[in-house]
Amino acid sequence: MPFADTPILDNHFVRLEPLSLSHEQDLIAAVKVDDLWKVWYTHIPSPETMSKVISERLDLQAKGTMAPWAIIDQISGKAVGMTTFMNLDPANRRVEIGSTWLGNASQGTLINPAAKLLLLSRAFEELDCLAVEFRTHWHNRQSRAAIEKLGAKQDGVLRNHILLENGTVRDTVVFSIIESEWNTVRFALQERLKDGL
Repeated sequence: MPFADTPILDNHFVRLEPLSLSHEQDLIAAVKVDDLWKVWYTHIPSPETMSKVISERLDLQAKGTMAPWAIIDQISGKAVGMTTFMNLDPANRRVEIGSTWLGNASQGTLINPAAKLLLLSRAFEELDCLAVEFRTHWHNRQSRAAIEKLGAKQDGVLRNHILLENGTVRDTVVFSIIESEWNTVRFALQERLKDGL
């Protein structure tokens, strides 16, 4: 099963569907709330670059190096963010869940853990991954806390890892969930979501 495939994944809270240009207007509306794209320590498309970013992700999928999804809120039926499998490594049965963002209105809801349950289930149960990785900026404390809350463990920090367009240097925090931890992580996520049903 190709790691770059993007089947529809859904549960009570969220639907992950193959990213397409048809999601552009919803995604623009999501980033416009509080000018989300202006956050300095992460890469969130601006309204003006949304179409370009969607096309870039689709080009990477065509090359077999990324699996991009739109994150659809099941209640509103609207796209509220994007996520991907990236750094696909079928030979070593690894993927990274990354290039993920959610509009401010969806942050702090059950949409993120519900989406991660779907992605992790696909990675471990369909793609037979040995490990799933997450990376974030050292200064993105909200993202770091959310990743830890999923049950991922910190592997380390890549110091002076990436030069950003604003002239700063990103220290990248690397987390992972490994195959032997999946049952516990899955149970914890299911219990967390049960309160929202």
